[in-house]
Amino acid sequence: MKHLLLVLEPIIWLLFGAGLALGTILLTGFVLIVGLAIPMGLVPMEALDFDRAYALASSWIGRLVLLGLIVLPLWKGAHHVRSLALDFGGVERDGAVGGALYFAAATLSVLGVIAVIRL
Repeated sequence: MKHLLLVLEPIIWLLFGAGLALGTILLTGFVLIVGLAIPMGLVPMEALDFDRAYALASSWIGRLVLLGLIVLPLWKGAHHVRSLALDFGGVERDGAVGGALYFAAATLSVLGVIAVIRL
């Protein structure tokens, strides 16, 4: 399993980096709008109306953004938890822990793709 993780390391780092960038840019803006701008009255409450959000999410670019917001942070989180396990002395278990975390991220990514396609 450790050898497979080393072979897949460039792909994992690509997904991790994309999740980090996407999480930093888009999710921060989402939290600022939903957590601050709407309660302060700077953005009207109708901006998050269901019909409007569904129309945005069902377009092809909306699905692509939604897919990125679902899938990429999963890989970022899996890589952070793997690094945390390594920091706590889990070098001998890295193959099993990394394999389990990346398998979970891959499984949840497939479920996310299916959910976005079914919109």
